[in-house]
Amino acid sequence: MTRVLLLNPNTSADMTVRMLAAAEAVAAPGTVVVPLTAPRGVPYIATRAEAQIGGAVALEMLAQHHGAVDAAVVAAFGDPGLLGAREMFDIPVVGMAEAAMLAACMLGRRFALVTFARALGPWFEDCVAMHGLSGRCAGIRMLDGPVRRVGAVAEDSEDLLIDLARRAVEEDEADVVILAGAPLAGLARRVAGRIAVPVVDPISAALKMAEALVALQPRKATAGTFRRPSPKASTGLPDALADRIAHRDQP
Repeated sequence: MTRVLLLNPNTSADMTVRMLAAAEAVAAPGTVVVPLTAPRGVPYIATRAEAQIGGAVALEMLAQHHGAVDAAVVAAFGDPGLLGAREMFDIPVVGMAEAAMLAACMLGRRFALVTFARALGPWFEDCVAMHGLSGRCAGIRMLDGPVRRVGAVAEDSEDLLIDLARRAVEEDEADVVILAGAPLAGLARRVAGRIAVPVVDPISAALKMAEALVALQPRKATAGTFRRPSPKASTGLPDALADRIAHRDQP
């Protein structure tokens, strides 16, 4: 049995339910997806500042739960806390944005991100650059209107999102479209037949890559930039995270 932690750094439980359904739809037999929603923060992360908050909460959640799972998925497009998590923890940690983009790179030369809010654009652009994939990105297409119900934006704006995807293909020459954002989880499967190029669902891609990494059994780095940092004291952090930083969690 493979246990994969689906770690939602947003506080919206309905997003967790949506992403869990998308992940379980593609999970291999024997994979158990363990959902977890952030206990504090913002309902949905949309800015760089909110991503910093969500990343810190993601590390706290991982510190509490990493010992009970084989891998973890940071389930927010933009991958808050991902690189820090890879430093600190021994299990594979997958970001849904990175997984979606790497999957898209195996399906075509250039991908486009299509998302539901203009506020997300700068953060998503930073995420593409962080993963070294700016040269493979054809562009980011965003809806202009206000988001009235973020938990239902996939249903409320389905036709508008499909139109953005088609424009990305026709005008930006995207070979692949990624429907970016936790509230859009599962939408790719539903609309794939209405878009002329492959459409990637980020949480599905992340779950499959987490399964693959568990099967590959990579060792934790003891050298290089992702080795575990040296022990250090801290002040005011949750016990599990403080213990991880101080190496007090070692047997």
